[in-house]
Amino acid sequence: MFTISQRRLSLYVLFFIPGVAMASWVTRTPAIRDRIGASIAEMGLVLFGLSIGSMLGILLSGALVGRLGTKAVANIGTWMVIAGVATIAFGTWSSAAIAVAVGLGQFGLGMGLAEIAINIDGALVEKQSGKPLMHALHGCFSFGTVCGAIIGLAANTVALPAEWHLLAVAILIAPALVYFIRYIPAGEATTAPETAQHEAASNDRSWRDPRLMAIAVIVLAMALAEGAANDWLPLLMVDEHGFSQVAGSLVFLFFASAMTIGRFTGGFFLSRFGRVAVIRASALLGALGLTLVIFSHHPVLAGLSVLLWGIGASLGFPVAISAAGDSGANATGRVKAVTIGGYIAFLVGPPLLGFVGEHFGLRNAMLVVLALVIAATIAASAVRQPINHETQN
Repeated sequence: MFTISQRRLSLYVLFFIPGVAMASWVTRTPAIRDRIGASIAEMGLVLFGLSIGSMLGILLSGALVGRLGTKAVANIGTWMVIAGVATIAFGTWSSAAIAVAVGLGQFGLGMGLAEIAINIDGALVEKQSGKPLMHALHGCFSFGTVCGAIIGLAANTVALPAEWHLLAVAILIAPALVYFIRYIPAGEATTAPETAQHEAASNDRSWRDPRLMAIAVIVLAMALAEGAANDWLPLLMVDEHGFSQVAGSLVFLFFASAMTIGRFTGGFFLSRFGRVAVIRASALLGALGLTLVIFSHHPVLAGLSVLLWGIGASLGFPVAISAAGDSGANATGRVKAVTIGGYIAFLVGPPLLGFVGEHFGLRNAMLVVLALVIAATIAASAVRQPINHETQN
C-alpha cells in the first residue's frame, strides 16, 4: 500500500516528464524547420499532426479513464509521448516532414490521454489530502520545460544535431516513468456504465451554468497563452525579432522559468489575496507581456517581456481547474470538462495560429491570444472560492 506522499511524488514526476519532452521539441523547432525545409504555413501543417493526435487523445481520455482508471491511461499516454519524441527524432534525421508530423501526432495523443488522467488523479489527491496541489503539479510541468529548455539551449550552443538530442531525451525519461507509475493506485476514477450515463447528463446541465462557462474562458485563454509560447516562441523570436537560434532558445528558457516561478509561488499569493485577485492580476501581466512582444521593435525589450507573459499565464489553468471543482454539483465531471477544454486550447490552438501567422505574421497571430487573455481578466470573478473558504478577494 503506497502513501499519499508517494502518490503525490509520482504525480509530480508524471507532470515533469511531458514538460521536458515539450521543451526539447520547442527549443529545436528552428533547427527542425530548417532540416525539413518548411515554411511557416508548412510548419503549421506539421503541427497539425499534434492537433489531430491531441484531439483524439482528449476525446478518448474521459471514457478511457472511466473504463481503465487514471493509472493505466497515464501510463499508456506517457509512453506515447516518449515514442512521439523518438519518432520526431527519426523524422528530423531523415528530413521527412511527414515523419515529424506523425511523431507530433503520437506526442499529442499521449499528452491528451496522460494529462487529463493525471489532472483527474491530482484533483482526487487534492480532495483526499485537503491541501492545494494543482498549482504545484502544473509547476512541475513548467519545471520540466525549464530543464528541457536548458538542455535544448546547450544542444543549440554546441550545434548537437536535433535528432540525437531528441533521441537521448526519449531514452533518458523512460526509466522515470517505469519507476514512478507504480505509486498511482490502479482503478482510480473508474465508473460503472450507469454512473457514466448520469455524469454525462449532469455535464450537459453543467455547461448551462454561466459560472462554469466563465471558468472555461479563463482556462481557454491561459492554456492558449502557454501553448502558443510552447509552439511558437523560439520561431517568433528568430523570425520576427532577429534572434539567433541559441538566443531564441534562451528566450524560451526565460518564459519557462517565469511559468515555473509563478506556479511554485502561487500558493502564497492565493492564500494572501484569493483566487479572483490573483487571476485578474496574472491575466493583466500576461496581457502586458504579450503586448510588448507583439508591438515592441526593440529585440531586448521583446525578449525580456516574455517574463511577464510567463508569469501571467502560470496560474490561470490550475487555479481555474480547482475553481471548477467547487463550482457546483458533480465536481469530477466539471473538472474533467474544463480540463479537456483547456488541453484542446493548449495543444490544438497553437498549430492553428501558424496558419494565421503565414498570412499576417506571427506577431499578428498572437493578437488572438492577447484578446483572450484580456477576456480572462473580465471573467476572473468566476473563480471565487466557496463562502466557507473565502479569503480576501
